[in-house]
Amino acid sequence: MVKGIRVYEHGGPEVLKWEDVEVGEPKEGEIRVKNKAIGLNFIDVYFRKGVYKPASMPFTPGMEAVGEVVAVGSGLTGRMIGDLVAYAGNPMGAYAEEQILPADKVVPVPSSIDPIVAASIMLKGMTAQFLLRRCFKVEPGHTILVHAAAGGVGSLLCQWANALGATVIGTVSTNEKAAQAKEDGCHHVIMYKNEDFVSRVNDITSGKGVNVVYDSVGKDTFKGSLACLKSRGYMVSFGQSSGSPDPIPLSDLAPKSLFLTRPSMMHYNETRDELLECAGEVFANVTSGILKARVNHKYPLSRVADAHADLENRITSGSVVLLP
Repeated sequence: MVKGIRVYEHGGPEVLKWEDVEVGEPKEGEIRVKNKAIGLNFIDVYFRKGVYKPASMPFTPGMEAVGEVVAVGSGLTGRMIGDLVAYAGNPMGAYAEEQILPADKVVPVPSSIDPIVAASIMLKGMTAQFLLRRCFKVEPGHTILVHAAAGGVGSLLCQWANALGATVIGTVSTNEKAAQAKEDGCHHVIMYKNEDFVSRVNDITSGKGVNVVYDSVGKDTFKGSLACLKSRGYMVSFGQSSGSPDPIPLSDLAPKSLFLTRPSMMHYNETRDELLECAGEVFANVTSGILKARVNHKYPLSRVADAHADLENRITSGSVVLLP
């Protein structure tokens, strides 16, 4: 038995229970991993609240971790006991001291990258990779709008897009987050609580609008985001921290021939080759200094309820890491 988090009913942070969990031994094609660091992501909140439905109840949340291989199932040649590996996405269950993982879902962590940094950047970094490089391919000369620019994914989007040669506009809620967004490569920072972001984007772009909006906020920003786009612009809705956006008629996209997508990283890393290429590009950008992981908060895994509350209340910035 090891310690982990179990959720028996959907609700607030208080439903996250710290208790003994059974891990078992790895079967064919599986490995057992002793977690060193676990990433906290907003998708964990969605599953806890029931916005997204887990396969069964009770369940152990968590979709990002870095750890050491402590047991290897039969028939595996690519992984060895002692290897340091990372995973992000499915299967859920990272909120535990140890877990069983399919060997084809993990990637080796370069020795140059600290496990805490790797855990903080794996899911968020691969999200930034597919959003900027594949969902809409950002190129020099593009102007982009990033909501929650000081958040875990937002911070990486700003850094990476700046390195790609884009003009980056970001929205934030506080002066501290504005300062961080500027450090991360945001050319224009909008304090959305004090100013209307649609009119500010209009001013910044001289009425032309942006090529793409990366919106993880949802309900509060969705319609304004559509208004910020230039003709043939891309609305990339990849989260809903303020709630699900209200439905819109298809005809709302017609006046500017807009594109609207609601992508998931899982669909962009369906094959082993896609996963390795995506993670490889993230780790390479960390090593080269293009991406700086902001591990601004660390919590013991046993206190993950506090971490969830702080994340939902927008007290955190950058990445949050849980330590078993």
